[in-house]
Amino acid sequence: MPKAIKYTADSIIYFAGNHDYRIFILQSGSISLSSIDIETGNEVIDHVKSGEFFGVKSALGKFCREETARALVPSVVIALTVAEFENIFVNNKDLIMKMLRVFSGQLRQIHKKTESILNNITTDQASGMLSVANSFYNDEQFRPASDVYLKFLKRYPNSSHKNEVMKLYQTAKLKADRLAAVNSRNVDFGEDETDSSVRLFALPSAFERFAKTYQPGEVIISEFEPGESFYLIQKGNVQLIKCVNGSKKNLDILKPGELFGEMAILDNSPRSATCMAIGHVKCLEFNKANFQLLITGNPQIALHLLKLFCKRINDQKRRFRILCIKDLQARIADVFLLLEEMKPSTNENEKQRKFNVTITDVANWAGLSAEVTRDELAKLASQRKVEIYEDYMIISNINEMKRLYESRSLTGSL
Repeated sequence: MPKAIKYTADSIIYFAGNHDYRIFILQSGSISLSSIDIETGNEVIDHVKSGEFFGVKSALGKFCREETARALVPSVVIALTVAEFENIFVNNKDLIMKMLRVFSGQLRQIHKKTESILNNITTDQASGMLSVANSFYNDEQFRPASDVYLKFLKRYPNSSHKNEVMKLYQTAKLKADRLAAVNSRNVDFGEDETDSSVRLFALPSAFERFAKTYQPGEVIISEFEPGESFYLIQKGNVQLIKCVNGSKKNLDILKPGELFGEMAILDNSPRSATCMAIGHVKCLEFNKANFQLLITGNPQIALHLLKLFCKRINDQKRRFRILCIKDLQARIADVFLLLEEMKPSTNENEKQRKFNVTITDVANWAGLSAEVTRDELAKLASQRKVEIYEDYMIISNINEMKRLYESRSLTGSL
């Protein structure tokens, strides 16, 4: 049962860094939430109004608190377990839409800050789409290049670049078709490829009319194009790719049961990443018109989407923290610490780590050029902190990498 808890003035409800998975509603009084801005290092204070929830993201995402919650005056809050919050959430359409929009907006703001710090500012959506297509083309990924060129031609039929883009599209399409003919083979999805989380939603069979299939390498949505639909993966995997100053950065690989494209639906903004099929993929495609119908009629999907936002906000903030480190070796060290957090070792006593990354991968994570990254890694290699191979790296002692980060990042933040 939810519990009403009284707090005296200036008492702490929870500290930043705590692992506390309760969710709170302010019943009466005044609560402040203080956190440290990643980019500036300054304290940021928000205030909770009566009837508002707080502590939601860290509780649903199962990560440590980002802020310290303090009662400014004698206050009463209602504490809920995650299960109790879920019961309230799934039965309240207004709450569902409000929280989804709030979290979508927060994620969008982090994306904008990341774009700014990388100086990856595109003047318009058309130029952005062309940069994405050209990036694929230059890397000889002709199938996704032709897909994005075609999307551009359909979206901007009167563009001054039309003839140039048409020639690039035809060349890319021809090369993609030749490669497809060489590598063609029939693939049966198989029931075992369907994640249990998809079955959990128990969508009515009527939703099958929204099903779409995609071929290996096919671009489902392109970065910078207007958002008009979102997708639930039923079978196969989808790769998220971002174009940063003409170079592609792999963000994530999504599996069955996961959603993508949802941000544009909620805040009417352009796509923030390109989503490409890895192998054969089957998705359910939903548009703005049936979005609310879908999530209110299937509350488990709404809850799944809310948790997805919590995870992506936390992940994006963690990655943004790397970009805000001025000292280059500390920045690269933090990349390895992030990789360790993503796939922690099962043996805590083993200090050596092997990461299946290239110099280009580390450069993408660190927001640096390949040349600068290569030079900094060479310095670490000369100190025997890292061994560099063609498609993987070995960290001699992950604890030493942590000490390097901590000692040099204290004076190395922007």
